[in-house]
Amino acid sequence: MLPPSVPDTVAQLQRFPLEVRDAYRHFRSTGDIDALHIVVLAVVRDYMPRPCEAALTDGMRLIEDLGYDSLAVAETVFFLEDLLQVRIENKELIQLRTVGDLRSFVACKVEQKRPVVA
Repeated sequence: MLPPSVPDTVAQLQRFPLEVRDAYRHFRSTGDIDALHIVVLAVVRDYMPRPCEAALTDGMRLIEDLGYDSLAVAETVFFLEDLLQVRIENKELIQLRTVGDLRSFVACKVEQKRPVVA
């Protein structure tokens, strides 16, 4: 769950289907990583340079299979950083090859950001 100080950024998701906005709200209120995965997949699909009608799978490669280039990767990362209030370094991006890599990476970033409850 994101800290309460993070502004409600559902407005950034207005172009996304209602189920994606609902998943984001659910993630924000509960920290449910499955809901976060729905959002990440929607963002990946939204920023894909080439349309893909197939369901996205974790094994799909961002560059080779989905047509991502450096600009599409940067746009996707900037959007996720703003939406989730996380910082993603360029050196971290180099390791992300597949949809599954990106989903796992974003989940880890969000987990690291969670406040520690004593």
